[in-house]
Amino acid sequence: MGFQQSKGEFPMRKWLMCFGLALYFVLGVMTGGCTAAAVQHDFSDLVILHTNDTHGYDQRSDESGVNGMAAVAGLRDKLIADGKNVLLLDAGDAIQDNNLVNFSKGASAIEFMNAVGYDAMCLGNHEFDYGQDVTQKRMSEAKFPVLACNIVVEATGELFAQPSTIIEKGNHKIGVIGITTPEAATSASPMAVAGLKFLGGKELYKAVQREVDRLKGEGCDLIVAVGHMGSENFNAGNRSDDVLENVKGIDIFIDGHDHAVKNRRIKGALLAETGCYTHNIGHIVFTGGKWQEELVPFDSTNVEDNGVKKLIDRVAADVNDKLARAIGTTSFDLDGTRDPGVRTQEMNSGDFIADAFLWQANNAMVIDGVKVDAAIINGGSIRATIKNGTVTLGDISRSAPYNNVLYVMTIKGRDLLELIEAATCSTPRAIGAFPQVAGMRYTVDTRVPYVNGRQYPGSTYYAPKNLGSRVKIDEVGGEPFDMDKVYRVAVSEFVVRGGDTYSHTTEPGVVESVSIGYVDKVAIENYLKEELDGIVPDVYAKPQGRITIIK
Repeated sequence: MGFQQSKGEFPMRKWLMCFGLALYFVLGVMTGGCTAAAVQHDFSDLVILHTNDTHGYDQRSDESGVNGMAAVAGLRDKLIADGKNVLLLDAGDAIQDNNLVNFSKGASAIEFMNAVGYDAMCLGNHEFDYGQDVTQKRMSEAKFPVLACNIVVEATGELFAQPSTIIEKGNHKIGVIGITTPEAATSASPMAVAGLKFLGGKELYKAVQREVDRLKGEGCDLIVAVGHMGSENFNAGNRSDDVLENVKGIDIFIDGHDHAVKNRRIKGALLAETGCYTHNIGHIVFTGGKWQEELVPFDSTNVEDNGVKKLIDRVAADVNDKLARAIGTTSFDLDGTRDPGVRTQEMNSGDFIADAFLWQANNAMVIDGVKVDAAIINGGSIRATIKNGTVTLGDISRSAPYNNVLYVMTIKGRDLLELIEAATCSTPRAIGAFPQVAGMRYTVDTRVPYVNGRQYPGSTYYAPKNLGSRVKIDEVGGEPFDMDKVYRVAVSEFVVRGGDTYSHTTEPGVVESVSIGYVDKVAIENYLKEELDGIVPDVYAKPQGRITIIK
């Protein structure tokens, strides 16, 4: 029989409930106001250090403003000595680019990171540059988890890498999620990522949200996304910004890929990035009730961990001995600056390297009586400036680190125009596809907007909808350009396999291609030694007027 309440009688259960709530409120006030609505985890003893796009620039350099890995370790050591719990993360592109790590195919980079004490990293697009088998080997060598929640092996439907991890620091249970740019499908060598699907757009958001929810369900009190994503407009829908706009529950997003410095908030989450090459060391602290980025710029910390420094110096000495062989001389810099530079406009380094490709291709094809008309090198493949003075094997390897095999492709003028127009789709904004050329001249009118046509299969890029409206090829092989003529063009394997915006080369019937048996750096070395007698001539002191950008 149920309890019957008399009119005007205060129910016993309601009285007990009110008493409990009042007691809870009083206790909350006595303990600093930590009621249910105001509970907040205290992270004041936790510091997050982070790096991104180190690209093997792991040895301290006063000339280049590089802190290096020993300085990262030194800062970590100091914070730990001060009683802090330190979480150390990297946002990808760690194992490729600088000669210091290229000779070991990135093994030395992982060795350095192990010595420093990294807790986790995500895969960047350049982690795939040596091929998937090498990527897997580097992942197995790491004494920390290497993460990516959005790379699927198409043959099995399984993830290529561990999607996330839980790391405990002091009383903190931290969920860390790895994310790799979908642009890796084209910005990495197409052969190196064959058989992998990089989830983008809604599929990407769903994959990240799934990890956030799972980590929260396992009791994580902090969710950190470590993403090699970037914020560039041409990659809209697949940027760090887009993830934060479409995924709930991320507290901090540590970004990479676009080499930018970021310190801003999106829907309450901190978005942070250091730039690149450890010019800055990321340093995130919890103060004023929220996470704050306090970058550590070059030379604000000059304490290096002795053991890490000795390891790096030993590897560097060995590599430098191998690369010290002189190839020739130049009385001026061959400028490989990125932006503004090889990704936005004609540069003297682009002229020089494209000429080397064209010269090597014609020498290789001469026995077949074939004339190669032109050459293209995408600006993103030119990675460093060759400084004036003695030019060494190391200088050439630093400028062209990919060991890309050279090909000659046979292509109609109409299709060549599409390649150039797609590769300058974001110009004057930087793009890795930007064509540095030899044996041809072209003009880009940036006042005309690039209108997307069909999306290239397996790519994040689009063909031009209005072919020829924005780009005009003026001449090829010393003659006026002809849309219907068939041309032979020297390119790297990266281009002929559809890297960056060049997916049109992989469409049926567009090109026929043949390898000439030389890699890019060997072609540059041969051109300098054999054709130029070891001296870069003054004609390369400035760009030669092959590319016109109308703004």
